[in-house]
Amino acid sequence: MSQNFVISTDTNCDLPLPYAKERGLLLLPLDFILEGVTYHGDEEKITMGEFYDKMRAGATPTTTQVNFETARERFEPLLKEGKDILHLSFSSALSGSYNTVNMVAQELQEHYPERTILVLDSLCASLGQGLLVHKALNLRDEGKSLEEIARWVQDNKLHICHNFTVEDLKYLYRGGRVSRTTAVVGTALGIKPIMHVDNEGRLVPCGKVRGRKASLNALVDNMVKQCQGMENDIFFISHGDCMEEAEYVAKLVRDKLKIEKCLINHVGASVGSHSGPGTMALFFMGNVR
Repeated sequence: MSQNFVISTDTNCDLPLPYAKERGLLLLPLDFILEGVTYHGDEEKITMGEFYDKMRAGATPTTTQVNFETARERFEPLLKEGKDILHLSFSSALSGSYNTVNMVAQELQEHYPERTILVLDSLCASLGQGLLVHKALNLRDEGKSLEEIARWVQDNKLHICHNFTVEDLKYLYRGGRVSRTTAVVGTALGIKPIMHVDNEGRLVPCGKVRGRKASLNALVDNMVKQCQGMENDIFFISHGDCMEEAEYVAKLVRDKLKIEKCLINHVGASVGSHSGPGTMALFFMGNVR
């Protein structure tokens, strides 16, 4: 493993904290506020099960972007050690974190002109961002340089497909993703949206079906179409505290596409605050988003 640079991202990537520690991944926290208490995204003072239970009980969490001073405090010691930094940020269309980290990088570059600090907009979210980071870490472990990894990320980030659905439309309505009429009528009729992250890094609807099981099946059906001709040795699933259904989706993928390796984790607070309990998301390499 090359030791002359560090790969970093933010906690919106939804990779498990033990995974980040094991892989030597630097995480910048996105904090969230729940019932008047501020939680740091890189700490485990509340489980995601507890987080979603509070949402089910009516709590409305709010989220923040990466803090300028925190990013500076995490980056500067690495630069002092003589290490370069490659940072893959939460989609700029969904958070101001990319711009904040860019400002940090520009300031630090003035003080450490001999070092490289490269900040890339992943145009990804949740474990889609996590999958992109996972691929970058694998390239690092193969001995690729910072520049080679950055080039691969830029060339392939729009091949990271994100297929989402939600259980309850009221959370998307609160976040301005759907209209009140859509939320009310859709709920009454059992309509479930199929959403994805587009090439601009925005979370947008791309279809709808009736019924929860149909929506889970649609995620996998879309994956079958999108990943033709692409090599997938692993796929990722994030969920809003509905592990049994996540395992159902994983089994469907294995049955239809024969991809055995899968990483499953909760949708973190950054996205989960807006999509709610019951969110299901499937991530993989595809031809088009």
